[in-house]
Amino acid sequence: MKKYIDLDFAKLDIERKERRGFQETVFCEPKENNELLEIFKAFFENGANVLGTRASLEQFEFLKKHFEGKISYNKKAKTITLINNEIEQIGEVAIITGGTGDIAVAEEASETAKFFGSRVKKYYDIGIAGLNRLLDNIEEIRKANVIVAIAGMEGALPSVVAGLVNVPVIALPTSVGYGASLNGLSALLTMLNSCTEGITVVNIDNGFNAGYSANQINRLIEKGK
Repeated sequence: MKKYIDLDFAKLDIERKERRGFQETVFCEPKENNELLEIFKAFFENGANVLGTRASLEQFEFLKKHFEGKISYNKKAKTITLINNEIEQIGEVAIITGGTGDIAVAEEASETAKFFGSRVKKYYDIGIAGLNRLLDNIEEIRKANVIVAIAGMEGALPSVVAGLVNVPVIALPTSVGYGASLNGLSALLTMLNSCTEGITVVNIDNGFNAGYSANQINRLIEKGK
């Protein structure tokens, strides 16, 4: 028996939620509008909520005509959410950024974590160049089960945050910065080479994976309480 929906051009993994706990996500960027419509319809008719990442406003406007009232778009995150069933959000994921230039990636992480069932609190523009901003918020940040720390430039924020908390920190480098930041490579290497314990690093600008991983950790902690 097939555990996927065969659309010829795509094979939709409808067993993934049973196998891994969460349903498949749609990477929208390379897909044509009609392909996206077929995919979203198939998941929706199978009873699933749908998350689309790296989606353009034009793609959303096309889909909106077919799912009026059930579909929404986060312009900064470039995410589309199509809701079939109410999502219960539990626990707490803290998402923090070094600067305002990191917010688009942070919003992708936030939308992902919320979609898969985590309560999210955001702390934007509290980078270490003005350390008092981070210290002013650190007691609230410590209440989270897991932290996503997002930074471009030299990428030092996760190392500082991890030295101040006793929960897992997911470090998310962004491509924000001047020439020697090498489109996020400098931040990535800083995070990978951190001497602070408890840091896990995801790829440059990969807000989706950071949000997904944070959600998994958060939900496991909540189940264990």
